[in-house]
Amino acid sequence: MTAKPAPAPLLIACALGIEHLALRMGDRGGAGGPVTVLRTGMGPRAAERSVTRVLSGPVLADAAVLATGFCAGLAPGMHPGDLVVAEETRDPHGSTPCVGTELLVKELVRAVPGRTVHTGPLTGSDHVVRGAERASLRATGAIAVDMESAATLLSAVRAGERPVAAVRVVVDAPEHELVRIGTLRGGISAFRVLRSVLPAFFEWHRSLLLPRR
Repeated sequence: MTAKPAPAPLLIACALGIEHLALRMGDRGGAGGPVTVLRTGMGPRAAERSVTRVLSGPVLADAAVLATGFCAGLAPGMHPGDLVVAEETRDPHGSTPCVGTELLVKELVRAVPGRTVHTGPLTGSDHVVRGAERASLRATGAIAVDMESAATLLSAVRAGERPVAAVRVVVDAPEHELVRIGTLRGGISAFRVLRSVLPAFFEWHRSLLLPRR
């Protein structure tokens, strides 16, 4: 009998220590293969360096990549704790289509019942976006912005063909600007949501595994 090939691993990338902590506290049961949670550091350059480095090695060369963490919502009516599933990520270096958006929405609704899930383009920035700049980004069609997702996914697909996705938790929005992530109610709400999303990520991974080369 021929042995089945090992499943491709899953790389979950986030930037901040508080995001990494939330994911570490999440339920790791139900993973369909090896899972690595990578803290890239803040900003697109840090994300690019970290993701390129880990995907260049043999252990994660075939990994599916999912970028996650917190984001700023751009659309009116968004609230802290809402979820954003990117249909694509964008930044000045290009756009990256995401895989399995509908599946992620379905699984997130199941994992975090009662939370609103938004879908649309997720744009990248090299700085924290506030005030009037939100409206300018919204005019491009983007529904949310963060500093690392676009760089993470673009670096991942440049390193080799693989499924990629981005799921972000809204930590502030036009009507709910956040000053310090750990002290206000919006930050606490977003932390709790991020802590609960791993089962959805694992279902996405299980359904979209790449065969090993």
